[in-house]
Amino acid sequence: MKLSRDFTNKINWFLDNLLPPFVRDSRFFMSPLFLLLFGKKGKLFLNFKENAWKFNSKEMANYYKELASVHIKRETDLNLSCEKYILNKIKGDKVLDIACGRGYLAKKIHQKEGCEVVGIDFVIPDELKSSKNITFEEGIIEDIKYPNNYFDTVISTHTLEHVLDLEKCIAELKRVAAKRLIVVLPKQRPYRYTFDLHLQFFPYKYNVLKAFGNVNGNCVLLDNDWLYIEDL
Repeated sequence: MKLSRDFTNKINWFLDNLLPPFVRDSRFFMSPLFLLLFGKKGKLFLNFKENAWKFNSKEMANYYKELASVHIKRETDLNLSCEKYILNKIKGDKVLDIACGRGYLAKKIHQKEGCEVVGIDFVIPDELKSSKNITFEEGIIEDIKYPNNYFDTVISTHTLEHVLDLEKCIAELKRVAAKRLIVVLPKQRPYRYTFDLHLQFFPYKYNVLKAFGNVNGNCVLLDNDWLYIEDL
């Protein structure tokens, strides 16, 4: 199933704003829809939020791998407005794309800027491992294996909503960034049952600014996704 982020954002807006909360939080109402969309693995989505807080990093990665076959498959989770915005906001010659997925954004940045780009994710597809122009490495956002201030620009798109320890992950992003941090987050309400594996929710701008704790940070809403930029 290949649905663009711009399309699914419209669906997410409808679910967040027009479907009554008592329906979104009711297993009775939501179970049939999850089972219809995801088959037997629908129960894993339904049980995720209750169980995820017990997981370590390895268990979380295994959960994602178990559900990989029913995830929406697309080149990128970025909507077009966020993609264009990011490509015009790169600072410096060294860029990190953390949780890079299939390498879509990393490739776009290298093509446009010609700078050194590193892409990190807990699973790197085989076709990216032999890349000559971009370094793709396996790793996790909670423990980035690079020195302090190593990258001029650090980018995290649609990642922090999945993490257990939000404060730790933000601190790690800032640690390795020398000049600029760029983060994209979904504008989403914290319902019990959601069609994704999200643990952190940012329905309002102040939720984003509070998470990063910087009054000088810049947060804009682009097609129902938050884009946050902080100069360090």
